[in-house]
Amino acid sequence: MSSSTTAEAPRAHGFFHRLQHDPWFQIGLISFISFCNPGMYNALTGMGGSGQVNSTVAANSNVATHAATAAAALVLVGAFYKYLGPRLSLLIGGWTYALYSGALLNYNRTGNGAFVIAAGALLGLGAAFFWVAQGTIMVTYTDDRTRGRAIGIFWVVFNLGGAVGSLASFGLNYHSSSGTVTDSTYIAYTVIMLLGWALSVFAVPAESLSERYNGARVTATSKTVTWAHLRTSLMQTLRIVVDWRVACLYPMFYNANIFYSYQQNDVNGLIFNLRTRALNGALYWIAQMFGGLLMGFVLDWVRLGGRPRRALVGWAVLFATGMAVWGAGFKFQVWAEARLARGLKQDVDYMQTSTAAGPMLLYFFYGAYDALYQGFCYWIIGAQSHSPTVNAVIVGTYSALKPAGGAMAWRINAEGVSTHTQFAMNWGLTIASLIVAVPSVLSVRASIDDQELAAVDRANEVGTNESATEAKTVDAEVDAKV
Repeated sequence: MSSSTTAEAPRAHGFFHRLQHDPWFQIGLISFISFCNPGMYNALTGMGGSGQVNSTVAANSNVATHAATAAAALVLVGAFYKYLGPRLSLLIGGWTYALYSGALLNYNRTGNGAFVIAAGALLGLGAAFFWVAQGTIMVTYTDDRTRGRAIGIFWVVFNLGGAVGSLASFGLNYHSSSGTVTDSTYIAYTVIMLLGWALSVFAVPAESLSERYNGARVTATSKTVTWAHLRTSLMQTLRIVVDWRVACLYPMFYNANIFYSYQQNDVNGLIFNLRTRALNGALYWIAQMFGGLLMGFVLDWVRLGGRPRRALVGWAVLFATGMAVWGAGFKFQVWAEARLARGLKQDVDYMQTSTAAGPMLLYFFYGAYDALYQGFCYWIIGAQSHSPTVNAVIVGTYSALKPAGGAMAWRINAEGVSTHTQFAMNWGLTIASLIVAVPSVLSVRASIDDQELAAVDRANEVGTNESATEAKTVDAEVDAKV
């Protein structure tokens, strides 16, 4: 590590300062903030149609959300994250979750669907800032031996938000026969989301972390906004996003949110009554907790060998479980189509054990597989570099392509494309994206050495007073190492 790295480390002045600047505290903090913000959002969307009888407004709002996230994450947030840092990024993004919940409350009272869609678009912009900050913290503030553990912990705490929120909806709407959640449900979500947003003030950037952090630190000089620095950031971003090791992951990134619309609206939303949809939502997010822990354990299991071996095993787990879960989903799809042909819709209750048990179990495993899939995506992003600047760009690309795929899927869902077609698309894209990712998986290196960190540090320090020759030399080092 370069000398500038150690010089940037802060001196601890007291217990809270030491705690706040500990890398693992920051992992826990971002996990809890995610519990409050996107965790509660997941609880809402997981009920099918965000708790509304007519799911079209929610589906169109989700299109706006995903499209706005894709545009902002790709064009703005990833490339300029080092100038904003995690705190400002989270503060910019977090409040939009509460706005969306408030828009649904307003829709319950006024039927104003346009406001829900507009709030969804603003949420999309905010989510870009939120998820780039979250992903960069999670994959950068830990090291190669503990990254899977950090992902697992995050996935447990984050999805506990969806589970608790869904269980609360289950209780609040247990005796409801309207098919629409109560006003108190949306009010509770809004309050919790605002709490998470307020906690964002305690986030700190990598350069402020204690000596327990071993990654690269962004220098104060490189964070100064100048044309030279902006040009350097844009060129570095371009080099990273066109690197073949990253590009082979793009189909996986794009596919990461595609199956939500089918699972939430066509599996949970079409088959079950309201209280069972809420219960299924809780089971879905609980399954995500188990899935995140499992993938984190596999990717940190040293007995499997080094990073290349663990990458291969993680990929194999994804492929095998994907074929099994979507294969079971095919049997469900045939059964569901037969029911819909008879005019049966939103009628299955969890008390009807013989009818509900199989579909509810499948929905549980859909949730678990989502956690396996996204946990692996985050791990292999972190395997590319120890630099927050580099990882923010890759996370930004992930945060752009993931909602782009989601926007496509939600639009297809809103247009009323057959559930059979949506199912086939989900299964096919999932397996195809894993196959395309094989070169990236095989290219995972045994370690990321200190020379890379030094190269990244020097690249971050390229400024207005440096010569073009020196800048070009640094660029070549980053190209070779990142």
